[in-house]
Amino acid sequence: MAQHPVRRRGLAGRIPSPGFETFGGIFGFIYTFLAGNVLMAVANAPLVLCLALVADPVSAWPFFLVLAVTVPPSLAGLFASFQALHDDGAAAKPVTSFVRGYRRGFRRAAPLGLAAVAVLLFLGVDLAIVQAMPAAAVLVPVIIVAAAVAASVAVMAIAGVVLLPNTTLTDLLKAALYLSVQRWYLSLAMLVLLGIIAAAALLQPILGVALAPAPLLFVVWSNASYAYSSALRSS
Repeated sequence: MAQHPVRRRGLAGRIPSPGFETFGGIFGFIYTFLAGNVLMAVANAPLVLCLALVADPVSAWPFFLVLAVTVPPSLAGLFASFQALHDDGAAAKPVTSFVRGYRRGFRRAAPLGLAAVAVLLFLGVDLAIVQAMPAAAVLVPVIIVAAAVAASVAVMAIAGVVLLPNTTLTDLLKAALYLSVQRWYLSLAMLVLLGIIAAAALLQPILGVALAPAPLLFVVWSNASYAYSSALRSS
């Protein structure tokens, strides 16, 4: 009687090999991050160029803060590319999504940027003034917290521009303020990530802008998306 050969399967036979979808998803993330960094640099070219040319950007912080007014619309474009990556996976077109998100979100993201820059500029000047006052120990923490809240609300509202395109700017600001305070731990994580991006841009403007923003801002976007979706489910 003929004996059939016993098929021996080792550990490699029990591990499923990664499929095309897995590699496609990884490539989609990498492509979106690389394209996002390049597009962010192009959209904020004056800021990036001045960071590369000025030896001590910190001492000229008001000038760079004014140049940062171009960041919010480009942030809306980057968040739109992240949304497309979430919806379409490997089939996402980050460049097209960025440009479309930039154009659609500009009308609301640009005023948010102007308001955020104005508030942070005002608070920065106040911080420089009150440091020489006797009440500096009380006023400095208050100003720093106010600046942190302003930055968190601005970024959360820009995420809302992409997630809730039909919502008015006033309602977005109210929702962003509420979520920034309610999900304070997400706001804290957001500020840490934004601080890392700013530090990378200050220390190595070209390399920092080329590598750091998109992956870290993807985490910011994910946290903001989670906060909005949780609020909508509970309402």
